[in-house]
Amino acid sequence: MEITDLVSLVGENYALKLKHSMEGFLSEIPKESPDFSPFVNAFYELMQAKVDPPFEVIWVYAAINFRGRNAEKGDALDRILAAKDLFQLLSACSASVSASKSIALLAPVVFAVHGVIVELFGRELRLKREKKAMSEVNSLVDVVLGYISLCRDNEEEHDSISVNLVLPFTDLARVWVDTNDEGFESLLPLVSCDVCGWTCAREFQVGYLGGAVIMEAFFLKLCLSFHLPTSRDELEMKLKSWVVGSISSFQNMYFLEILMRTALETPLPLISIMKPEDEILSRKVLFDAVLLVDYPFLYLNAKYIKSLTLTRLIVTHEAVEYFRGLGDQNRAVSYIKAFSASRMPLQIIKWVTSQNGLEEKAGRANGSSPRALLNWLLSLENRGIRVFEDDILKGHATSGLDTSQAEQPAGNLEGKIADDDLFYVDNIGEEGNTGEDDKQNKLISDAFVAAAQTMKLSDNGACKRKGKHSEKKIKFVKYDLHQNSEPVKARTSAADDSSSSESEVEDPVSDTDA
Repeated sequence: MEITDLVSLVGENYALKLKHSMEGFLSEIPKESPDFSPFVNAFYELMQAKVDPPFEVIWVYAAINFRGRNAEKGDALDRILAAKDLFQLLSACSASVSASKSIALLAPVVFAVHGVIVELFGRELRLKREKKAMSEVNSLVDVVLGYISLCRDNEEEHDSISVNLVLPFTDLARVWVDTNDEGFESLLPLVSCDVCGWTCAREFQVGYLGGAVIMEAFFLKLCLSFHLPTSRDELEMKLKSWVVGSISSFQNMYFLEILMRTALETPLPLISIMKPEDEILSRKVLFDAVLLVDYPFLYLNAKYIKSLTLTRLIVTHEAVEYFRGLGDQNRAVSYIKAFSASRMPLQIIKWVTSQNGLEEKAGRANGSSPRALLNWLLSLENRGIRVFEDDILKGHATSGLDTSQAEQPAGNLEGKIADDDLFYVDNIGEEGNTGEDDKQNKLISDAFVAAAQTMKLSDNGACKRKGKHSEKKIKFVKYDLHQNSEPVKARTSAADDSSSSESEVEDPVSDTDA
C-alpha cells in the first residue's frame, strides 16, 4: 500500500470507508461459508491510517485474523493457544491507544478463555493435552491480569468519554458470538443481565466495558483458585490477600462499581465455572475485600464517588442481611461498624443535602448505619427527591427494608450504628434448630431493640427535665448465644468524624462457625 493511499484516508473519506467496510463485514458473518479475505486489506489500511485507530477497527481486524485460524474447530489446547495469540495481537494493535480501550479490546480473549475453562472443568483432566490446556489457561489468565495492572493510567477524563461507534456495540459483539444469541450478553458470560443492561444504558463508554472485562478476568482467576490443592482456611486467607491486592493494583473505578453491582446478584453469575458450595466462601472474600478495606484511590476523583458510595451503601446492607441469614453475626456487625466508621456516611449526607437544599443536620440526625441511611434516602425518594440513579439500584435498596418506615424520619439517632443493626440474637448455627426457636430468637432480638430505644428515650427525657445537655454515653454489648463466642462491643454514642475518617478496619473474627 502506498503512502498516498493512507493520506486519502482522512476526515470524511476515512469515515465512509470505515462504515462501508463494517457493513460489508457484518453482512458476511451470517453466511454458511463466509469469505472475509476482501476485508483484510481494508481494515489493515484503516489501522495504519491513524495513530489511535477507532475501537471497531482494531476489534474487527483482530476478528478477521482470529477467524482465519479456525480455532473453534480445535480441541481445548488448540483453542487456548489461539486465544493466547489473539491476546498478543490485540495488545500489539492497541499499544498506542488509551488504557481503558486496551482493556476493553480484550473482551474476546476473556470470552475464549471462559469457553475453554467451562470445557475443562467438565472433565477429569486425565489426558496429557487436557492437563497442558489447563496449565496454559492458568498462565494466560495471569498474563491478562498482569497486563491489566500495567494498563493503569490517569486518563479518567478521556476514558469516560462515550465512543461514537459507526454501528451499535450489540452488532459489534456478533463478530465474536453466534448471530442467534444476544451479542453483548453472550460476549460477557460472567456479567449478569442487570449489569449488562445498566452498562448499555450508559451509551458506549470504553471505561465501563473495560471494567466488565477486568471483572471477568478477575472471576476466572478466583474460580481457578478453588481447584488448587489447599485447605479451605488457607484458601480463604490467600484469596482475601489476593483480592485486596488486585483491587489496589487495578485502581479502576469502573471495575469496582461493576464488581459491587455484581455482588448484589443472587446467585453470583458464575454458575458456569463455580460449584454452588463455593459461593459462600466467594462472597466472604468479595465482601470482606470491598467493605472492610478503605481504598485511597476511591477519593481521587469526585466524579465517580457519588455512584460508588451509594452502591457500597447498598452492598453493605445486603451483605449484612446475607450473613445474618447464615448465622454469621460477627461478620455482619463488622460490616456495619466498618461502614459507620468510614467517611462514606458523611459524604452521602453532604452530597444529598447540598444537592437538594436540605439541612445537613437533618441528615445526621438519622444516624450513619446502612439501614438508617437507606431509610432516610428512601424517605427522600418518597418525597420526590431523586437519589438513586437507576431503578435496579433502588430495588436493591428497598430489599429487606420495611418501606413504610421510610415515610417517616428514622428518629434522632445520635449513634454511629443503629440499634436494630446491632441487637440481633444469633443461634442459627446450633444443632437441631426449629421453627419455634427461630420465632423465639426474633422475639428476643425485638426485645433487645425495644430496650435499647427505651434507654435512649429515657436518657433524652432526663435531659429535658434537667434543662441541660447530658454527657452520659451508653455502651451496649452484644453476645452470641454460643459459649465459645466472643462478645462484640459497639458504642451507640457519636464518634468524632475526624478520627473515624482515618480509622482502620481489621478482618472480622473467625467465621468457621458460619
